[in-house]
Order: sequence, then structure tokens, then C-alpha cells
Amino acid sequence: MSAQPTASLFIGGRPVEGQGADLPVRYPFTGDVIATLKEATVDQVAQACAAARAAQPAWAALAPVQRGRILGRAAAIILDRNEELARLETLDTGKPIQETLVADWPSGAAALEYFAGLAATLTGHTIPLGQDWAYTRREPLGVCAGIGAWNYPSQIACWKAAPALVMGNTMVFKPSEETPLGALKLAEIFIEAGMPPGVFNVVQGRGQVGAALVGNPDVAKVSLTGSVPTGRRVYAAAAEGMRHVTMELGGKSPLIVFDDANLEDAVGAAILANFYSSGQICSNGTRVFLQEGIKEDFLARLAQRLREVRMGDPLDPNTNHGPIISPAQAGKIRDAIAAGQAAGARLVCGGPGEGAFIPPTVFADATDDMAIATDEIFGPVMTALSFREEAEVIARANGTGFGLAAGVFTQDLTRAHRVVAALEAGTCWINTYNLTPVEMPFGGVKMSGLGRENSAAAIEHYSQLKSVYVGMGGVDAPY
Repeated sequence: MSAQPTASLFIGGRPVEGQGADLPVRYPFTGDVIATLKEATVDQVAQACAAARAAQPAWAALAPVQRGRILGRAAAIILDRNEELARLETLDTGKPIQETLVADWPSGAAALEYFAGLAATLTGHTIPLGQDWAYTRREPLGVCAGIGAWNYPSQIACWKAAPALVMGNTMVFKPSEETPLGALKLAEIFIEAGMPPGVFNVVQGRGQVGAALVGNPDVAKVSLTGSVPTGRRVYAAAAEGMRHVTMELGGKSPLIVFDDANLEDAVGAAILANFYSSGQICSNGTRVFLQEGIKEDFLARLAQRLREVRMGDPLDPNTNHGPIISPAQAGKIRDAIAAGQAAGARLVCGGPGEGAFIPPTVFADATDDMAIATDEIFGPVMTALSFREEAEVIARANGTGFGLAAGVFTQDLTRAHRVVAALEAGTCWINTYNLTPVEMPFGGVKMSGLGRENSAAAIEHYSQLKSVYVGMGGVDAPY
């Protein structure tokens, strides 16, 4: 089984082979090497940034609707080739094909379509000042650096590229070294759609390549999806050059289920919030707060539904729970499960599993200070905590340095809106979970990041405002 690309990098509109260390790509299901890439050198990162800088003025000079048409054509190509791209995504990430067919490249295409449609609205404003007046221009930042994560590599590349490019910026994108293949396909598709060379470039590599990209003097903006420790380092490095930043980082998000919630819907949401993509989703609601009256019924029904999990070959359409991305990540998750058991939490179902697979694992009777309730695990591990009163659960839900997401299940919509307003999280759901349409802003607060992806709000993070005052009369000076 091979997924070897033409070359490891994409610079200035063409494939370029990296000159750095080997970067093996392993199929998480078997551990087999399906491609061997080469990292970019520091010089090649500089070449990619220079190509993006050279292409940016002409790209920005196009009418926004012209840029939008290219994004729209790219979206159409993606949708036309979705089966082929989904297979590549499954090989790259290990996610079941039943997921990648509907959730990965299709959501990336949706982002390209959305921002293509938004292109004609990228305008400034006029400000009447009596006889005089002022106006604003919304202008691109220049070269943007995108740094992706391994859980949704192609979606993230599209999420970052779409608003950046439609605004007239160019981009150098570094995917995770674990999942480097999708971004190269996206670069090829952009060229096929008519995008000028140098507008979207791809470099590969580990941390030193990311550091070279963030520190490059041509880069005006850095957008990262990753962990909090990585975010701290990248944010600090970006600050050295006063670069704009968007940080979409980790979380330990609360999902609050009140006694009056629809049990079946709440259980379904907990499954989506903890076990989809084998639990490798940053916004997962891994702290599930259950009001005492519903707790045992909820846990019993959850355990029953989790018996329907089918682990196996991700390319089998019947598989609905895939392998963990790497042995190293699986080891971290197993350590967290062992810590939960050692701390005295009740293991409702699941456990450490074997090999590349960890089954959906549910802990109950946990306390807020246990590591399984405080630390991001990034795997299929859910921690159930019980509560009595609304004020109590709000305080406990907010008792974390994270603030990415939160969910509330109740049939009392007044309470739902009241609780959501009190929760310290950037993205919230009422009576559902983990739905992230491109029309809705997505991002966190506190240690979970800053800035927003998706929706018209993303344009603000890939542009800057220029204010222009227009004097219509004489100039009155004091001397």
C-alpha cells in the first residue's frame, strides 16, 4: 500500500523535494510506511516564504470575486474527487472511511465555497463627519503561515487557507509531520483551479521547520492549530516580530446534562463529544457533568450503545472506531487510563485496549481534581462527574484553564441560555455537540487560544483596517 506523493514540498506552484531529514508516513492501522517524505531545510522554508511574498501583490490586486472563483473551482474539484481524497485521508490519519467520506475533505470544500461566496462582501465603510468624511479599507496582511494538526489535516488546511487567500494574502502551510499528505493534494488542486504559483505553498517537517516558518521575516501572520504547550512557544516566537496570530489550542470541555434532558440525545452527544475520530478532537466534551437524577440511567444507556462499536480496518466501511494516530499517542492515552484507575475512578466500560486500538473508555465517580478530569487526554476517554445544582456545575465547569468549548443538555431553554451565557468557553452547543459549520465562528478563550476560524469573523483575523480621513474644505491651523 503506497501513498507516495510526487515530491515532499510544494513551492512556487510546483512539487519540490525536501533536502532535510526523512519523514516516514505510517498507516496507523498497520504501522506500515506508506510514504517517505523529506523535511524542508531552513533555506527551503525561506524559499517558500519568498515565493509567497513575490506572489502576494498580484494576487491581492485581483478583484476579490476573481479570487473567490478560484476557491470555488477548487471546492468543486475536491467534491468531485471526494472518494479518492477520503481514502488518502484514511491512510494518512487512520480514521474510518465512513468518517472521512463525510467529514474531512467535504468540510474543507465547504470552507472554500463559503469564503468564495463571501469575496464580494470584502468592503470597507464610509464614516460621515459633517462636511468632511472618512472611509476604511480592509487590506490583506501579506504572507500568512499556517501550522496544522494531525487530527483533521486537510480540513484544517482548507479552514486556514480559505479566509487568508480570499482576502488577498498568500500562505505557507506546514502540516503535522504525522499527517503530511493532504496539504500537498490541496496545493495541486489550487493550481488546477487556476491559482497563481506561489499563492499557496507547503513545507514539511518537525518543530524546527515550524520555528523557521514562524520566525521568517516575510511572515505577517501565524495561524496554529495544536496543543497549549506548542501554542505558547509559537505565540512567543510570533510576538518577536509583532505578527498577527490565531491560536486554536486544546481543551478539557464540559458537557452538562440536566435531569430533564432527552436521555437518548444526550447519550448520542456524549458519544460524538468523546469517541468520534477515536476521541482525537480538540473540542471534545470530555468532562460530562450528570445531574444526580439522570446519572445512572445515562451511564447504563451509554455503555449499552458503546457495545455497537466496531473497531478494525479503517478502509472497511463497517468500521466506526479507528486506531490511534501513533504508538506514542496510544501510550499517553493508556497512561491516562491507568492513572484514572489508580485514582479510584470507576471504569464503566473500555480500557487500555491492544495495539493501535483503544476502545471507548468511560470513567464514573470521578472528582474534579483527578488527572482524568483536569488534563487533556486527546483520546477516547470520557470522565463522568455528578452534580446537584446549576450554580455548582457552572462553577465546576469553569474551574479549568481551558476554554475551548462547552455543551448543555436540558429541555428548559431559559436555563440553557442562562447556563451557556455563564460558561467560559468560546464555542458552545445547546442540545447537540461538536457541530462546526463554516458559517459559525470557532475558537476558544483562556488557554484554549485566541482569534476565530470560520464565518465572516475569520476575515478580521486575516486582514487589517486602514483608515482614511478626507478633508473637503480648507485647513485651519493655529499659526
